[in-house]
Amino acid sequence: MHESENTQLTGVERTFSEDDLIVSKTDLTGKITYGNRLFYELAGLTEKQCIGTQHNVVRHPDMPRSVFDLLWSTLQAGEEIFAYVVNKSSNGDHYWVYAHVTSSLDAMGNINGYHSNRRTPNRHILNQHIIPLYQQLCSIEVGDPSPKSGLEKSRAAISELISSKNLSFNEFMFSLGD
Repeated sequence: MHESENTQLTGVERTFSEDDLIVSKTDLTGKITYGNRLFYELAGLTEKQCIGTQHNVVRHPDMPRSVFDLLWSTLQAGEEIFAYVVNKSSNGDHYWVYAHVTSSLDAMGNINGYHSNRRTPNRHILNQHIIPLYQQLCSIEVGDPSPKSGLEKSRAAISELISSKNLSFNEFMFSLGD
């Protein structure tokens, strides 16, 4: 267990410039193989602490498991995904990002890892759409006595939401700015 998993949440939000870009890369199992300076700075970790560590070292408990489940199933299908994500710094602070995650390919075209670019998110979209949605999904997940059943119900809630709008998940993410 990484020390940041035991860190109490501070409620303090870290921010970064809209001109900045957070970059990280992982292997096929989600272990960090690269991070840029801003990634390490916001995570509150050093490169040495991150390389070889699961990317969920920055996972915030207010991030619905169903969104990560959707992220992984989308990536494993060879597709890219866009999503709003709240991450946790090692000291318990948090920071929101708008992430674009895609597969990294080797010279033969085989997936050999994943690449994520993150930008500062639109605050209005976070407050009006994402935070309430993620609170609802987390409530579904923790409200079920079975973690597996809670995840399935949360995934079903996402599916129902985007189906009702006749959109894919990525199209739904894009539509929030309209």
